[in-house]
Amino acid sequence: VQLVESGGGLVQAGASLRLSCAASGRTISMRAMGWFRQAPGKEREFVAALRWSGASTDYDDSVKGRFTISRDNARNTVYLQMNSLIPEDTAVYFCAASSRVFGDMRVQSTYGNWGQGTQVTVSS
Repeated sequence: VQLVESGGGLVQAGASLRLSCAASGRTISMRAMGWFRQAPGKEREFVAALRWSGASTDYDDSVKGRFTISRDNARNTVYLQMNSLIPEDTAVYFCAASSRVFGDMRVQSTYGNWGQGTQVTVSS
């Protein structure tokens, strides 16, 4: 599975952005997709995830209520709608795909495929 993120950019605090992650290749194997981010000097951390079938989603507490993860099955695309952005959201955002039926969606090792990342910068 190949993943390509887009939609990052430079915005002011309070603004919104929508990230997209387009999957190609053996997409039939996908069971979950997630978004992670890595800020300068910090480790990559979980942001949000969803199961490809069903409505199960999960969010880190830092983004709950501001970010929404969704999918378009026909386009094999996952979105991350980010509202009320704050400077602390500044990071490179990565999408990831997992073929595992079971596994903690918050854990990076659950995912076997990663995109190249897209930069999100929020100015104060």
